[in-house]
Amino acid sequence: MPLFEALKKYHEKKVTPFDVPGHKHGKGLPELADFLGEKVLQVDVNSMKPLDFLNDPSGVIKEAQELAAQAFSADHCFFLVNGTTSAVQAMIMSTCNPGEKVILPRNAHKSAINGLILSGAQPVYIQPQINPQLGIAMGVTVESVELAIAENPDAKAVFIINPTYYGYTGNIREIVKLAHRHGMAVLVDEAHGAHFGFSEGLPQDAMSAGADMSSVSLHKTGGSLTQSSLLLMREGLIDPGKVRSIINLTQTTSASYLLMSSLDVARKSLATGGSESLQEILKVSSWARESINAIEGLYAFGKELLDGKGVYNFDETKLGVNVTGIGMTGFEAYDLLRDEYNIQVELGDATNILAIISLGDAMDSVSKLVGALRDMAARFGKEKIKIKTPPLKNPEVIVSPRNAFYGMKRTVKLSEAKGMICAESVMAYPPGIPIVAMGEKISEEMIEYIGFIKSQKTTLSGTKDPNVEYIEVLGY
Repeated sequence: MPLFEALKKYHEKKVTPFDVPGHKHGKGLPELADFLGEKVLQVDVNSMKPLDFLNDPSGVIKEAQELAAQAFSADHCFFLVNGTTSAVQAMIMSTCNPGEKVILPRNAHKSAINGLILSGAQPVYIQPQINPQLGIAMGVTVESVELAIAENPDAKAVFIINPTYYGYTGNIREIVKLAHRHGMAVLVDEAHGAHFGFSEGLPQDAMSAGADMSSVSLHKTGGSLTQSSLLLMREGLIDPGKVRSIINLTQTTSASYLLMSSLDVARKSLATGGSESLQEILKVSSWARESINAIEGLYAFGKELLDGKGVYNFDETKLGVNVTGIGMTGFEAYDLLRDEYNIQVELGDATNILAIISLGDAMDSVSKLVGALRDMAARFGKEKIKIKTPPLKNPEVIVSPRNAFYGMKRTVKLSEAKGMICAESVMAYPPGIPIVAMGEKISEEMIEYIGFIKSQKTTLSGTKDPNVEYIEVLGY
C-alpha cells in the first residue's frame, strides 16, 4: 500500500505545517478533531513530494494506481476524488467530440446525462429490458445494441451499465465483442460492481470482458471512503494521455489524501482477501433472500428472473425486496425502516426497497434487517396494492442535452408542460436516474409520476423550483 504507507510515515514525522489546509492538523478545528479523532485531521494534508501529486503522479500515487490497475485487470487506473460521477463524465468526454453519437440505455445515472452536456455528444438511447411487476429497468440485450449500431454506424462508443442499481446485468462480453467489430469503444458504468472481479460467484467485470473503460465506485461495494473512485482503462482505442487531460479539466488540484489512501487500502483488501470475504457475504445474502421470501407479502428477487438476454446475470449482494404485497410503497418502507427500526437501506422506489450487503456486513446486521421486515409485514401487512410505476419506455429526445442546457428557457407549471421540451432534469435521489432529462419531450406519464413521487414525500432534485411545481422548458 505505497500511498497509505507514505501517509503513515508523514504522520510519524510530526511535521510542523505552514501550508494548507488551514486547520493545521486539526488544531484550528478542535470540535471536529474531538469527534473524528486527532489522527484523521493530522493526515488531512496537501500535496507534497513525499506524498506525490494526483494531477501528475510520479511517485507513490503512480505506484498505487499501477497496483490497482493490476488488481482490476486493467492497463491503466486513475484515482478520483470526485466520485464515479467524474469517471463517467471523463469516459464520455474522452471518446466523443461535440455532435458525435454515443449509444446508451436511458436508465443511466444523471452523471451520464451531465457527461453528454459537457462533451456535446448526441445520445442514441437503447431500450433496456423492463420488469413491469417490479417496476424497474433491467439490462440491455445484445440484439438491441446490434440494432442501434446498425442504425448508427457512425457512433463512437457504446455505454452500458454493469450492473443496474438492482444488480442485473446484460451479456457484457458479447456486447463488447459486437461493439469492437464495428470499431466502437465500450464504456461501462460499473459503479455498483467494484467487487465483481474478486469472486467467481458474481457477474463478470468490465475489464475482464474486454471493455475499453470502466468507472468503479470502490466506495460503494469495495470499502473505500465515500467519494473515492477508480477509472480503469485498456490500451487500444483510447489514448491514456487524453484521458488524463480530460480528468484534469474537472478534478481538484487539492485531492484528499484520506480518500486516496482509502483507495489504496481497499484495493489491497480486495486483492488479498476479497475472494474469501465475498464468499461469506454471498452465503449471508442467500440466507437473507430465502428468509425474506418466507415472509408472506414480501418478494426478494434474484436469479430466478434470469433469461439469458437483458437479464443475463445477477449480483446476489443486492437485496431488492418488493413490498407491495404488504400494502406499502417502497418509499414508505424505506422511511419506516429508518424511523422505527433504525435501519438505513440504500433506496426505496415505488414498489421496492434495496439493501446493499457488502464486505462490512455479517449475519448479525443482516438478520436485524430480516427481523425488521418480518415485523413490518406482521404489523402493517394488508392486501397487495397497485402502485404507479415510473415511465420505463425511452422518452422522445428532441434536442441534445447540451443544446437544451444552453438554450433559451422559460418557466411553466409542471401540470401544463405536456409536449414541451424539458430544459432541466427531474429525478428522485437515489437512484439518480432522471424521470425526464434535458432535451426530452415531457409526457403526461412523466408528469403523473412526478406527482406520485411528491405525494410520497421523497426527495426530488434537478429543478430550480425546490417544490417541483414549475419546470423550465425550451422556448421564449
